[in-house]
Amino acid sequence: MSTEPETTEDTGPGTPDTPEGPDTSEARDTPGPPDASDAPSTPEPDAAGDESPEGGATPAEGESRAGDAEPGKGDGTAGSTGTAEGEGTDTDTGTRSGEGTDTADGSGEGTGKGLSDGTGTAEGKGSGEGKGSGEGTGSAEGTDTGKGSGEGTGSAEGEGSDGRSEAEAELAAQQIERERIERRKAEKKGPIESGTKLSGSAADLLAAVRAVESGAKPLATVFAEPSPAPRRQAPEPVRRPQPAPVAAPSGPAPETVESVRRVLARGGAPEALAPQVAAALGEAAGDALQEDPWQLLRIGGVRPEQADGFARALLGADAGPDDERRGRALTVWLLEQAALAGHTALELPALTAALAQRAVQDPDTAVQSTLAEGEALAFQDALEEPGAPAPRQEEAGEDDEEERPVRVLVGLERYALAEESLADGLARLVNSPGDAANPWEAVAAGVPGGAAELARAVAGHGLVLHTGGEAARAEPAALLGAARAAGLRAFAVCHTPDGRRHLGALSGGADDASPASPIGTVAGVLAGAEGPGRDADGALDLDLLIVLDAPQLDVENAAMLVESLRDGARLVLSGDPAVLWSAGAGRVFADLLAARACPQIASRTPDPGPLGELVSGIGVGELNQVEAPGKEVVIVPVRDAGEAVHRTVQLVADSVPRAFGVAPEQTVVITPGHGGAAGTRALNSALKERLNPGPGRFGGFDPGDRVAYSPAPGRTVPGRVVTADADGLHLECAGAPVVVPRERVEQRVRHGWALTAHQAVGGRWPAAVVVLPGDAAQALSRPWVYTAFGRAERHLSVVHGVDQALPKAVAETAAKPRTTRLGTLLRAQVPSAG
Repeated sequence: MSTEPETTEDTGPGTPDTPEGPDTSEARDTPGPPDASDAPSTPEPDAAGDESPEGGATPAEGESRAGDAEPGKGDGTAGSTGTAEGEGTDTDTGTRSGEGTDTADGSGEGTGKGLSDGTGTAEGKGSGEGKGSGEGTGSAEGTDTGKGSGEGTGSAEGEGSDGRSEAEAELAAQQIERERIERRKAEKKGPIESGTKLSGSAADLLAAVRAVESGAKPLATVFAEPSPAPRRQAPEPVRRPQPAPVAAPSGPAPETVESVRRVLARGGAPEALAPQVAAALGEAAGDALQEDPWQLLRIGGVRPEQADGFARALLGADAGPDDERRGRALTVWLLEQAALAGHTALELPALTAALAQRAVQDPDTAVQSTLAEGEALAFQDALEEPGAPAPRQEEAGEDDEEERPVRVLVGLERYALAEESLADGLARLVNSPGDAANPWEAVAAGVPGGAAELARAVAGHGLVLHTGGEAARAEPAALLGAARAAGLRAFAVCHTPDGRRHLGALSGGADDASPASPIGTVAGVLAGAEGPGRDADGALDLDLLIVLDAPQLDVENAAMLVESLRDGARLVLSGDPAVLWSAGAGRVFADLLAARACPQIASRTPDPGPLGELVSGIGVGELNQVEAPGKEVVIVPVRDAGEAVHRTVQLVADSVPRAFGVAPEQTVVITPGHGGAAGTRALNSALKERLNPGPGRFGGFDPGDRVAYSPAPGRTVPGRVVTADADGLHLECAGAPVVVPRERVEQRVRHGWALTAHQAVGGRWPAAVVVLPGDAAQALSRPWVYTAFGRAERHLSVVHGVDQALPKAVAETAAKPRTTRLGTLLRAQVPSAG
């Protein structure tokens, strides 16, 4: 096919840009030059064969085959005028909101500390000037002075909100408190006697305060840290209340957008880019763009030649190829393109060579200028000779350091910091002392079959890698169940809602999307919408986190997950290393497997049936002939892209439902790219016309359309159009309603009968139709074929037009290399790495 790549992963180091702008799996359509990939592809002859599953063809050589409240500050709504930010005893039966101070007549002006048992009961003593606010009624007894030690008791029952806004209530309470303090200061002149009725820790604390005031040495036990409470065994993870979402700014100011629009108009650029430019460059976006027109390259879809033309229109003769501003902008742009291709950094020679191809006369100066402005970072990573172990730190002398080869890398700050943070967090888990004592012993003893080895590794190590195919997912599912049965706080996350559904079926649990479910998605846990919640330190309230679909983790999401784990928690990364890597930057799972810094457990559970046999062979570079008596795999030869589209529609709408009873909405179509005569756009158009015809009155969509919704770059969620109104396009995705604002529909929603392999990874369907037109040969690789063919559960049809290119790609074309630093960083921090 005339390829419009689904991602830019085909880009290698040194050539991070492609002849066309990247059209990635996040379904972004950005303004740019016409896409040559949409041109019709050249017909390519192929042998005739069956066109439907009834043909009974089987793969042959050369053909494709197919809670409890925590101690501390309460929360809720305080309805009390009888509490104090002071030291005293306060019993509040109302609920409290946030961190604040309550004041009570007679409770004392002091700064108090205490423990809350969830009902608002606290004890404490101290000295200081009390401040606070509260609402409601209350009574208190006690005496106080303006400044000194105070003692008092107070009780109040919360009355809730009186209808006033939070700000009004706060101001009124503060005014009442100021008046009360002034009045009491005028009335109270002498010191008070306090502590006569206190006992236990309260009396000890008061004695310690008085000892400090008198210059004596307080009791050593008074300020000692409390002994840790024994770890409780929670049968269910507790979801802590999540804060209400804060409304995001609606966008840049209208005057800023208007100023940018005027600059764009003077330079001949599309004025529709004004909101994006204003958001990227800030309040002074118009002046910044006028001063440096190449800042236009910060907008996705804008290419260097377009930015050069815009700069010439604004600056005239002053806009030359050797302009320092142009060199900096191109350096950042190349690093962004490299990140889209999966690199977290580029080697310096590759970067300077790419700049030279873009007519930058002095690439080294351009890179140095970019580094000086802080728009990129440079690193020197030591290289190890193949087969030679790295010298120990205590054995390596200065001469050794000088002689060891290094590579110089340049990368964007966001990816560099994420990769370093990820390495630090992983090293913390790996280096944490293993503790196989109870209840981990019970977990290892209670897991049957192939999961027992995984459980034993987890019992003694903070980080464990688990590899295997689809059938191997049963092993982490068994580990999850055993850990929860032993009273551990365990949770599992998947890449997609479909993966979550499959894991829930393996676990045999209740509704896997319910709030009490021990299974969620990576995005849901990071957003706080799913999972067990976080403790007082911000860490996930977990003893064990299992991450499935681990190859789909990019460095940024992986870093956030690892940073969220507390010391002593276990992390299991499980996945199939043969599938496509993440759509975002990095190759976390592959780097960890190569680093050998922790135990690696390979599942011995094979995928069953002809489909499992076919996919397993592809994983080791062999496109084997398999017996498919139930027509699990069918080959449909085609001569050109037009015939490929026709046969695909016939398979989805007629042949597969008739032969296998699989409805069209349960069949996925997978093709290498979005553009071209047999890309996702052409296939979706043909499938919509057959399966759900309509005028597309909602921005090209009609109720009932299958869609691919991308809430964030690199994430795709299958869904269905429900309706549309002034709020936007209403979808149903993974059983949940989603509203996409009208202005974001074009960037975030595509028709979803046909997907790319990157969009389909992480999900499985009863039937899959993989379309390989003749011009798709160069887009094929072993990971792509493995991923596409592996999406089928019961039946796979291969619309085959690439002839011998398919077995050649499986045998010879491995994953494109990515330049990353994670392995080097881990070797420096983990003694056992390598």
